[in-house]
Amino acid sequence: MNFREEQKRKTERIEAVIEKYLPRQEGFQKTLMEAMSYSVRSKGKRLRPMLMEESFRLFGGSTEVIEPFMAALEMIHNYSLVHDDLPAMDNDEYRRGRKTTWVEYGEGMAVLAGDGLLNLAFETAAGAFRFASDFAASGRIAQALQILGNKAGIFGMIGGQTADIEAESGEREMTQELVLFIHEKKTAALIQAAMMIGAVLAGASKEAVDRMEKAAANIGIAFQIQDDILDVTSTTEILGKPVGSDEKNHKLTYVTMNGIEKAKEEVRRLSEEALGILNSFEYKNEFLCELVRSLINREK
Repeated sequence: MNFREEQKRKTERIEAVIEKYLPRQEGFQKTLMEAMSYSVRSKGKRLRPMLMEESFRLFGGSTEVIEPFMAALEMIHNYSLVHDDLPAMDNDEYRRGRKTTWVEYGEGMAVLAGDGLLNLAFETAAGAFRFASDFAASGRIAQALQILGNKAGIFGMIGGQTADIEAESGEREMTQELVLFIHEKKTAALIQAAMMIGAVLAGASKEAVDRMEKAAANIGIAFQIQDDILDVTSTTEILGKPVGSDEKNHKLTYVTMNGIEKAKEEVRRLSEEALGILNSFEYKNEFLCELVRSLINREK
């Protein structure tokens, strides 16, 4: 298997799935729909829908029921980026090499674009019920919707963002426990949603879904620690964004608290445990394991 070629092919397929579920830009809401599509069409790696589909395949899934959830998860991820970039949050003017949504469309429209994507995500995911062939399939879709809401909401990503805001403002003392909480909720939660939903929709057992949740937590935390390592060790040319921002902003991270070597060791430990879980199931997905390795060991 040529991993890079396979990843490119799968990314192109995911792009087509997402495009299918974006709203038509028409009517009095046209500007809002343009702003929503502007953020989603900003070319990302599509890692979360890819992890979802590969987890679905790991447990034998092969139907279209996964596609609405793939699109929905990418909408949620992008809504969070639109809101993160706002002046009231991170105040970023560029993302993925172009102007952020609020710079392009104004703050008010960016707020609405994020709101619109979040609502459209659940409308899109609920459309999976049309693929349900029986009561059991409907039950799996309902469970997947619950996971999506939980991992995207106050007990997941939004909860992590809340803790991050309070930590950066000085309202909370930044401890290692809090750093790991933020990593698990802000970064890992949507990866957990991806891999758990893939398993659930394929009919995996509760025990298998729980193990996928653990693997995804490890992947998300390792991914974020690696991001913190790159902020210290990489260059702007390689990373494609400014480096040294954590130190400049006096931001406490796992790296600043524990040092580079311990951080690297933790990335290795977490990734090996995650890969061990993925390889413990009856069936194997070589591409999924290679994808996980590429995420954790990336240089940019």
